[in-house]
Amino acid sequence: MTFRRYIAEEIAVDHADGLLTRREALRRLGLLGLGAAAASSLLAACSSGGGSTAASSTSTGTAASAGTAASSSAAPPGLAGAKPTEAITFAGPQGQLQAAWAGANHPRGAVLVIHENKGLTDHIRSVAGRFAGAGYSALAIDLLSQEGGTATFSDPAQATAALSKVPPERFVADMKAGLTELQRRSPNAKLGTTGFCMGGGLVWLLLASGEPRLAAATPFYGPLPANPDFSGSKAAVLAIYAALDSRVDATRDAAAAALAKAGLVHEIVTEPDADHAFFNDTGARYNQAAADDAWKRVIAWYGKYLA
Repeated sequence: MTFRRYIAEEIAVDHADGLLTRREALRRLGLLGLGAAAASSLLAACSSGGGSTAASSTSTGTAASAGTAASSSAAPPGLAGAKPTEAITFAGPQGQLQAAWAGANHPRGAVLVIHENKGLTDHIRSVAGRFAGAGYSALAIDLLSQEGGTATFSDPAQATAALSKVPPERFVADMKAGLTELQRRSPNAKLGTTGFCMGGGLVWLLLASGEPRLAAATPFYGPLPANPDFSGSKAAVLAIYAALDSRVDATRDAAAAALAKAGLVHEIVTEPDADHAFFNDTGARYNQAAADDAWKRVIAWYGKYLA
């Protein structure tokens, strides 16, 4: 699946789930380059399918129901001890790259954080700070750096459209540069990577690139590249899915098979009663219980494979 197609389907599912009006969904699909007829057909197809909650999957997590979680007033996981982040730039393959950096007091490892299709947002910056608070220095890369950075887009939909046009090879090169910067700032630390939604898909892409420096990876509900080969990787992989996210869950078995074929240590976790993007506490699908459980699992995973 191409990222352009993935993003287009995500817009259509958001419309089917009532998160976007038809007018706004058509506008966003138009920014991706879809004509009116193609956009209308996609919206109709996803609406008839019932959106992201059309199917439910067998689950292995411990989260409570999404309804009660969404109304919780508890702090998002890891936020209480989060470290502040600072804006940094560093050398990339085609110019300067932008990122948010958060250093742990006594690093147990270092984590590259890969954002969703909205770019480097305050939420993703906070995730970097949460990792630092948990003992893992973190760098959240801005994959729109060559376009001037996420902050140059006043319309988030324009940022998403710009990301949809970036060649996968550029994403991989920029992420590898991010790992190099992590090594420079955290010498001798083992490296991990965490990504969300599109960023989860980019974690899979980085693993498929044969990047040897990764000791661990934790993709959240990310689309799987076609016929991935992870044989060049050495990472221990914890893959997080959501039981109500039928679109991404359709690739879960293929991910498990590819990880097993490559001989990688791995675990697949599916949070029950949770939907796509359940970890994003600024979004409509945030699920407190699922986010808490997933965060504990990620920190435990990094404690085992990065520390």
